[in-house]
Amino acid sequence: MSLVIAGDIGGTKTRLAIVEVGDTQVRIEREAEFPSRSFATFEALLADFLRDAQTPEHAAFGIAGPVLGRAVRTTNLPWYIEADVLQQRFGFKSCALLNDLEAMAHGLPALGGMDLLTLQQGEPGAHGNAAVIAAGTGLGEAGLFWDGLRHHPYATEGGHSSFSPQDEVEMELLRYLQRRYAHVSWERVVSGMGLLDLHDFLRIHRKAALPPWLAEEMRSGDAAAAISRAALAGSDDVCVETLDRFVQLYGAEAGNLALKTMSRGGLYVGGGIAPKILPLLQRDAFLQAFLSKGRMRHVLEAMPVRVILNDRATLYGPALCAGRHEAA
Repeated sequence: MSLVIAGDIGGTKTRLAIVEVGDTQVRIEREAEFPSRSFATFEALLADFLRDAQTPEHAAFGIAGPVLGRAVRTTNLPWYIEADVLQQRFGFKSCALLNDLEAMAHGLPALGGMDLLTLQQGEPGAHGNAAVIAAGTGLGEAGLFWDGLRHHPYATEGGHSSFSPQDEVEMELLRYLQRRYAHVSWERVVSGMGLLDLHDFLRIHRKAALPPWLAEEMRSGDAAAAISRAALAGSDDVCVETLDRFVQLYGAEAGNLALKTMSRGGLYVGGGIAPKILPLLQRDAFLQAFLSKGRMRHVLEAMPVRVILNDRATLYGPALCAGRHEAA
């Protein structure tokens, strides 16, 4: 077992941990969470975390953004992070940067049965490529290539591919979003920010006023969470329709990803939103949208579909990667 530092850097929050790692076993020794936008740079945040701690020799960080070489410009934060700069400043022997969904994929071997909820069993003994999709602040997607013996995770930016509507309401939604954004990606509809735009659109589409109590909840806290709470409680019809539509869109894009990566080994649904809306994901709408791919339906029916319940998967992945560097 060895000690490493691992991080999960998101547009809303950043979590850092000192982790004991051995093979696929992980044990978190110390963990802290920070509001990302409270820091001008990631280096300042990391220095705050390490101020009273002995710095491990090996580090790896999962980051919401495209990693190019050993650097990344975060998608939903004004940060530019360079592995070489971190290595020099903090004295790491090794420092790896991973796309956040790639990091989540690396963390799958550390998860146990209690960390996953099965939505579809798929074919018994299914194996092959796999994929991960995760809606949170944005929409992340990653693949896991199966070489016949083990999986090799790789990053994608599939969440930024173009949104494709499936019915008249979604066509109106696309036109609404095209008036607001130069490019309408899947992230614009399947994410926390997408939920807000979807809710705004449906208010206008249904000519429904925003109830004062909901307006106050949205103003005083997390607006997307307020919409979700109202939907799950059934206290506002437009919020109910918003979340129902969101779940359908999530399932549709999950099916797109599963087909593009030929994920015979399984499709994993991660991110911060899924565990909060489990009752809706367990209904028919998500899976029906996932399966609704015409002649490819039978291919998708053979794929296991599981929800990741343990939100530390995005810490486990970097920790396992850092541990491999330590063992090298």
